[in-house]
Amino acid sequence: MKIGERTIGDVRILDFSGKIALGEGTMAVRNAVRGLLQNGTKNIVLNLADVSSVDSAGVGELMSAYTTVVNAGGKLMLLNLTKRIEDLLAITKLLTLFDTYDSEAEAIKSFSA
Repeated sequence: MKIGERTIGDVRILDFSGKIALGEGTMAVRNAVRGLLQNGTKNIVLNLADVSSVDSAGVGELMSAYTTVVNAGGKLMLLNLTKRIEDLLAITKLLTLFDTYDSEAEAIKSFSA
């Protein structure tokens, strides 16, 4: 699991690459999101375009990240879901919980709405 970080305005974008799976993948997501919150970042976009797979632990970690950010008074958006990840979130009925975007510009704009 690799994570790149970018900032556009007051939005921090985390670009994930690899697998979000039990172990290093889920720990990387958890540490990245909590690190941003500790540094005062409240607007977070998780770019999943280069994520090859997500297991059940990964889905749990995405849920945990969402809950942690919302409880801290922030917003978390998902960007560029692959068909596989979108289907997985739809099956688990979690797709309706997340705000998802196919366009980075739209995701960034949604924070000001």
